[in-house]
This record gives sequence, structure tokens and C-alpha cells, in this order.
Amino acid sequence: MKTYDIIILGSGPGGYVAAIKAAQLGAKVALIEKEDVGGICLNHGCIPTKTLLKNAKVYKTIQHALDYGVIVDGEISFDWTQMLKRKNQVVKRLTTGVSALLKKNGVNVIKGFGKVLSPTKVEVGDETYETKNLVIATGASPIIPPITGLKDAYEKEIAVTYKELLQIKEAPKSLVVIGGGVIGVEFATIFSALGSKVTIIEKMDNILITIDDDIRNAYVKVLKKEGIEIFTGAEVKAVKDHEVTYSFDGKDQKIKADTILVSVGMKPNSQGLESLNLKMDRNAIVTDEHMKTSVDHVYAIGDVNGKYMLAHVASAEGIVAAEHIMGHKASMRYDRVPNAVYGSPEIATIGLTEKEAKEKGLKYKVSTFPLAGNGKSLADNEKDGLIKMIVSEKYKEIIGTHILAYNASDLIAEIGVTMELEGTAFEIAKTIHPHPTLSEIVMEAAHGAVDKPIHM
Repeated sequence: MKTYDIIILGSGPGGYVAAIKAAQLGAKVALIEKEDVGGICLNHGCIPTKTLLKNAKVYKTIQHALDYGVIVDGEISFDWTQMLKRKNQVVKRLTTGVSALLKKNGVNVIKGFGKVLSPTKVEVGDETYETKNLVIATGASPIIPPITGLKDAYEKEIAVTYKELLQIKEAPKSLVVIGGGVIGVEFATIFSALGSKVTIIEKMDNILITIDDDIRNAYVKVLKKEGIEIFTGAEVKAVKDHEVTYSFDGKDQKIKADTILVSVGMKPNSQGLESLNLKMDRNAIVTDEHMKTSVDHVYAIGDVNGKYMLAHVASAEGIVAAEHIMGHKASMRYDRVPNAVYGSPEIATIGLTEKEAKEKGLKYKVSTFPLAGNGKSLADNEKDGLIKMIVSEKYKEIIGTHILAYNASDLIAEIGVTMELEGTAFEIAKTIHPHPTLSEIVMEAAHGAVDKPIHM
């Protein structure tokens, strides 16, 4: 029987990062994966969707080429097959790279489904492997809600989850999205830009319910301007082939679509773990700040612990788990986690929303600055959006920041570093930002938090 210091179940952004870090720290590591390395993020999530979003944005930009003084003589169209090909090439390059990194760091990758027999034994096929420590990084899967007729539509490939939509043979002329979360909104953006008639049906009072109200309201206006219909406070009652029945304003409505995307949430994958008898919070594994579970020497990272279903959080948790196992001081802080919605424009957030700051009874100040006041935004013809910075009233320490802008996901890192250093708006305002750049909106918001923005 082969023995390891650490066995990791699942090779997503949490699992493979934990494996590499643990190996770098001197551990003998095995990584068990039943599919391709990279998990959902690389194969079916973050990377494929961002590739298609870029494809759609290029197509949309060319359609408006005359805005930039560029004349396109002839019909503009897109080839969905070529778009999928580019997406697959990007995915292949990254997954190949991850496999190479694992090999270079001496991680033994075992193909197959890992069934946990005990905290120290894992079975894969006919083989049993022994370990001193176990890291569970099995991810999550899309929820298919018990809506009348939905299962039948799913079996007929009319209703799909994000996995199937990323492999669909033709871009649908019409798309109904059940669920107004991040995944649903990103796919709505992709297909709307490609000319599909897109409708979002959300049971809650708003889409993107975790986003700051001001940012969400501005973003909804952009989505509607792009022709995306949004029905909130609307509940899907039934699906019959291509027809969706939903209640809205007290009445039943019907809508037909070529494709129906089911995007109502994710459920942690806990199959094969039953023998551990772990403490659970509904379907998620309960963990502490070191990523330890209720069972000694068993850790859980990523989507399976249900804290934040974000790839970068899984990676951070993977490093914490690996370091803690190897005797280093390491713990997770979830109050400084950045989040992003990759629409057009993007949303990026970190820290508290204004509503959360108010509910906590904090004394705070809000500073906003519009993209329309930024020279680079105007030059790039990307003037939709704003930044909203929330600081403590007394010391101007950053409590939260929320950005609606192109490349917002890149900008938010500056705020993350400032918060990690327990910095204030004073430090950001005094930091010289290059001109002209989009990053100047962060400086302007900081000036506004301290006193007043310069260019507004």
C-alpha cells in the first residue's frame, strides 16, 4: 500500500494549489482526480466563460467600429464553432500547464474517483492508498431545482447548466436564464452581445443580491440598455419543452426560448465521504480558520465547505491548509475576499457593502466617482460605471470598495493590498497614479473620502 503525507481529493484551483504548495514545503503528496485537472474553474467555469466573454466583446466592438473611425466594409458575423475552438485551446493550454506544474513539483496524480474509507485510507478503483493527512477539495455541482417538467427538458437538452451551455453546438437565438446570480448574468452578457434575445427570471427581489445596491442598480440599467429583459420577484412554475411558465406580479406568464439555462446555485460534492461522519452545515463541510474539519487531520477547501464558491478563495484556502499541515502558522480571513462579475462592464467588490456597514452600526463615509470623469475611460469609449468607496468616519480606513467598470477585476487588487495593510484613504490619495489610466478613479474616490475629488 502506497503511503503519503497528504492525499488531496480533487484537482480544482483549491486542490492543485494545495498539492503544489504542500510539495514545495517537503510533503509527499498524491492528488486524486476523476476528470481533467483544473476542476470546474479551468475546464467549465472561470476560464472558458472569460474566453467567450472576450470573443463576444470583440464582436460587439467591431459592430461599433465606426465609433472609433474604423470603417468595416461588409457583413459582420461570428462563427460559434471557432469561438468554441478558441475557448477549448485556452483551456487545453492551461490544464496542460497545471499538469506540468504538478509533475515538476513531484505530485503523484491518481486518476479515478476517490472513496474515503477512513481519515487515513482512500480507495481508487482496486487500489487503496494511505495518508497521514487528507484534504477534501471535491468542489460543487449545479442544482437542478424540482420544477415541474424541468428534468424532462434537461434530458432533452433544451434546459442546460453552465457545463452543457459551454459546449452547445449553436448559439441560441433566444435564451431564458433561470436565476440572476453571477453565472446567469455572465452567460446573459455573452449571448446578448452575440445577438440572442435574453431573459433573466429571478425569484429574489434583485439579481446579484450580494452586490452593493448602488453598483447593482447602475449595472441593471446597463443590462437593460443592452436589451436583456430582467424579471425579479418572479418564480418559475413549470417548463414544458421550450416553454417556461413563471409567476410575475401575481399572474402566470409564459415565454419560449431555444435554450433554458438553469443557474440557481451550486451544491457541494460530498459523495464518497460518508465514512468520515463530518460535521456539516446542510450540504457543506464545516471548517475552521485553518481549514480543519471536525475530524483530526482532515481538511476541506473550496466549494465543498460552502464559504465562498470562488476559485481564488479555494486557492487561498489550499495554501492555508497545506501550510497548517506542514506546521506553519496559517489561517483564512474572509472579510477581505475580492469578488468579481465579468460582465461588460465588470463588477469588482471587496469588504462591506453600504447596507452591511449600516446594519453593523458603523460610522462611515461614502465616496463615489464616475467613469465619465476619467480621461482614459472616455478615450477607451468605456464610460459606463463608477467606483464607490466606504471608509470609517474617524480614521478613513477602507471598509469596502465596489467598482463598476471595464477591467474592474484588475483594479480591486489595489484595494485588497490597502486593506491587508490596514491602510486608509489617505495612503491611496497620496499614492501617485499614472495618467491617463483607469486606476485614477481609485485615487479620486480616495480624495473624495478624505475631502473632495479633484476632477469632479
